[in-house]
Amino acid sequence: MRLRVYGRSDCHLCDDMVAALQALQGPLGFQFEELDVDADPVLKARFGARVPVLVDAQGEEICHYWLDEDALRRHLALK
Repeated sequence: MRLRVYGRSDCHLCDDMVAALQALQGPLGFQFEELDVDADPVLKARFGARVPVLVDAQGEEICHYWLDEDALRRHLALK
């Protein structure tokens, strides 16, 4: 499964979520990419200060601000 993290540079919550995802990536078998909301005016307007946000390939939100490991595991089990 492919996931996406919307975040920004110099965001400690974003860094924390990415680190947590990296630790779970191998055991849970998913890939993820990071997108900087500040690099795209549309994303910046959409997310504002509400980052990081973890979504699946269809754009369904899994969690935001911090990694909810239980929500991620439930989401991966459903797909």
